[in-house]
Amino acid sequence: MASQEDQLRQILSQSLSPDASTRRNAEAALISAKTTPGHALSVLKVVSISSTPQNPNADMPIRQSAAVHFKNMVKKGWVKDEDYEVDSAGTKQFLIPESDRALIKNNLVDLMCTVPPQLQSQCSESIALIAATDFPSKWDNLLTDLIAKFGDTSNWDVVNGVLVAANSILKRFRYVQRSDALYADILYVLQRLQAPLTQLFTSIVGQMENPALAKNPRELTARLEALRTINRIFYSLNYQDLPEYFEDHMGEWMAGFAKLLEYKNVILVDEDEEMQPGPIDNVQVSVVQNLNLYGNKDEEPFLPYLPQFTSLVWNLLMTVTPHSKHDALATTSIRFLSSLIGKLMHRKLFEGEGTLREIFVKIVIPNLVIREIDEERFEDDPAEFILGDMESSDTESRRKCTQELLRAMCRQFEGPTTTICSEHVSQMLGQFAADKSMWKSKDVAIHLMLGIAIRAESAQFGVSQVNEGVNVMDFFSGHVLTELQEVDMSVRPMVKATCIKFVSIFRNQFTKEQFGALMPLLIAHLGSPFVVVHTYAAAAIEKMLTAKVDGPNNSKVSKIGGAELKPFLGPLFTGLFSIVDNAELNENEYVMKCIMRALNVAKDDLMDVVQVVLEKLTSALARVAKNPKNPQYNHFLFESIAVLIRAVCTIDSAHTAAFEQFLFPPFQTVLQMEVVEFTPYVFQLLAQILEFRPEGAGLGEAYTSLFAPLLTPTLWERKGNVPALTRLLTAYLSKGPNDLVPHLLGILGVFQKLVSSKANEQYAFDLLRGIAMYMPPEAFLPRMKDILQILMMKLQQSKTPKYVNLITHFFALFVGKFGSQAYLDQLNQLQPGMGLMLLVQVWVPRLQAASPSRLEAKTQMVGLTKLLCETPALLADANGRQIWSQILACAVKIVCSSGSYLNSLSVQENDDDAEIGYDATFSVLHFATRPAKDPFAEVQDAGASLVQSVGRLCASHPGQITPMIAQGLSPDPKLSAGFDGLCQKAGVQLS
Repeated sequence: MASQEDQLRQILSQSLSPDASTRRNAEAALISAKTTPGHALSVLKVVSISSTPQNPNADMPIRQSAAVHFKNMVKKGWVKDEDYEVDSAGTKQFLIPESDRALIKNNLVDLMCTVPPQLQSQCSESIALIAATDFPSKWDNLLTDLIAKFGDTSNWDVVNGVLVAANSILKRFRYVQRSDALYADILYVLQRLQAPLTQLFTSIVGQMENPALAKNPRELTARLEALRTINRIFYSLNYQDLPEYFEDHMGEWMAGFAKLLEYKNVILVDEDEEMQPGPIDNVQVSVVQNLNLYGNKDEEPFLPYLPQFTSLVWNLLMTVTPHSKHDALATTSIRFLSSLIGKLMHRKLFEGEGTLREIFVKIVIPNLVIREIDEERFEDDPAEFILGDMESSDTESRRKCTQELLRAMCRQFEGPTTTICSEHVSQMLGQFAADKSMWKSKDVAIHLMLGIAIRAESAQFGVSQVNEGVNVMDFFSGHVLTELQEVDMSVRPMVKATCIKFVSIFRNQFTKEQFGALMPLLIAHLGSPFVVVHTYAAAAIEKMLTAKVDGPNNSKVSKIGGAELKPFLGPLFTGLFSIVDNAELNENEYVMKCIMRALNVAKDDLMDVVQVVLEKLTSALARVAKNPKNPQYNHFLFESIAVLIRAVCTIDSAHTAAFEQFLFPPFQTVLQMEVVEFTPYVFQLLAQILEFRPEGAGLGEAYTSLFAPLLTPTLWERKGNVPALTRLLTAYLSKGPNDLVPHLLGILGVFQKLVSSKANEQYAFDLLRGIAMYMPPEAFLPRMKDILQILMMKLQQSKTPKYVNLITHFFALFVGKFGSQAYLDQLNQLQPGMGLMLLVQVWVPRLQAASPSRLEAKTQMVGLTKLLCETPALLADANGRQIWSQILACAVKIVCSSGSYLNSLSVQENDDDAEIGYDATFSVLHFATRPAKDPFAEVQDAGASLVQSVGRLCASHPGQITPMIAQGLSPDPKLSAGFDGLCQKAGVQLS
């Protein structure tokens, strides 16, 4: 009979089958096997032992598959997810049994050390995943187990394996916000690791000088890999603060770093390799990263070493080749010099015109020159080129880092740097003027200008301050504009791209009239056959459309509005959609973003082109729905549709019928194909159109037929769908409440599912507020007892601040809509006196802790006013009167709070420069959003309504209310003064 491990090997083998049916059955068997006790341990046995010892590589694919399967089990089954959604088959989250966990943790490090290197990475990742939650508190032996292997220098695979595992565990120290808990963890690690790590580092550095190893590339490479990982661990341990131990042993570390920066060995250098860095390159990059860390911290113990390392890094830069394999070393080293040269405290290291000239000749210009690899990327891999070159990209290229070096030089030596740079610019432009084949010289000249001309800029808003020693506009007119006016798109395309980038970066320096002259030139470049050129043109136009000038009352207004853009709309959309429609080109997110922005700026002039544009967009949607690849492109595509809907339907809501007719077929296709990336977008756009439907028009046939499927549980199990589906259901409630009465139980079922999840409880309350606002009371109120039972049970189990805020917001809405007596009656059905008890124990403390803002603040004001003035029970005894005084204090606090924004119920965002883009969790369509509906629009001034209602109460209960007012407000003079001010403003006199 086959053992459990043999059966598992067979299933894993089948999971690698080219036959889809066999593969699916094997994957289903693996999912099912997860629930079997001991399964995880069986998987590790398969990973650890080859079934073909005579030929260990024969079953390596099966062992690798087992290692991946184990890692995925750990990823999904080690930590309980409170918001885990059952899948479509009703499967709950699988958790690795506690009985297996101790065995796994006790053996995983040893296992990683015994398996071949190709399996070690998966084991290392599994260790890191477990450590993320269990280390150090629940896995005290992990670090000691790893450190114990440091001494096994007879097997460098083991040493490197444990170092990689340690590095992956400790990386989190770089990215976690400072806290006492973090420092406690760092201290725990330092006490155990700092000394053995230092000993290992100095030992290996010493071994690198051993003549016996000098001609053994395998042994040397293993040691250099270990040193590179040690350096990354050092980086993690020093990231937050300089530990005392490393300060005391800085001499040892710095001596080692210096030796590694000077280390050379031709046997480890592959002269024919141009792309992949070698082991020496990798370790030197890690050293310079550590120097950068210390240099940026301005740590005093490091300062004596700076002259030596400045010289060493400088020498290193003299030896790097232009090949891609040295890009990381070049950019890291240039960044190190930039961080020093830009600081006053290091000025003496670089002072002197000779030093500055040497930096230009030996570092700046060589790293700005276009290389052969840059030309290849420009033509063959434009996406990669753009990633490293575009102004707003996070990726660092040599040219970007060199321009940062120039800016750092200008911060300390602006005069000399500008003079020297201007000489080089003139010289290179002269070379180009004399020989047009020297176009690379012109490109360098423009990049030099970009490096020294900018004093202050941001990726979103462009350059805000320029170097007064440089005339940017003269340079533009003489050398940039002429290049853009060249109509032959095949002439110097890389220089054209640089010139377009120049225009984009200095967009704030151009006048409105200059924009008018530039726009046709940029539109012409949308026709370039070079992807980089037409991408930069689209990106520049999009940036120009967000450029601002000073307006009245310290405001900012758009430089280019609809009127300025209108003459260019035809050729602009023709150029943009010619790129979108070209099936040979990849989806271009910059082009689609430009379409979105142009549609938004031109919103009042879209009626003539709306049908053509919508046809183009839906055609693009049909293409990408088959295989969604570029999330940013897809996001801007849906945003563009949202802009059209908003622009057209704001003018006349009757146009919703045309949008329904045009968009429902492609939307239904997306929903039927279950394109999960697109369904949240579709639901948002469906909600947007429905919200724009004319009042009294009802739901219509298309929306009515779509409603029932929206309650399907599987739709709500995808977390990304929930916010959009909630909004869509709320839109249904607002437009066709009577039509939804038969579906109320289904809607409440959705509410119950959402409120049970911490992640989704806010959407549960969005839905519940929609029911209370729109559903006929005779349909909704009979279910109120069941709803309150669900809410109270959740409150009892999870009284978090967030949940308390949500439930008290709903209570305020309910009181405002149905009166305070209805609130008390409904809650008192569950338990006598519960209504007042919740007021005292939940509602009032919530408002005392922090005042709500905007629409919630107004809703609270309306609800509190009704509680104060329409609740006889609060006036019946001393306890009730005390509660009344507390409620009044809460209401007045809201009115007096500067953060309540009672007169500005929704946040007004400027669409023209809003940062819009894809979010992996849930991507809100910015242009599909609408301000939340005010449930009490009839209340114009909530503060005035409060004092007027209290005034009427005082008149009907003479002499009884004013002492209660004093009791509530007198402890806080600000509240007393605020209340008096409200009364005075509203003309209310209290009796």
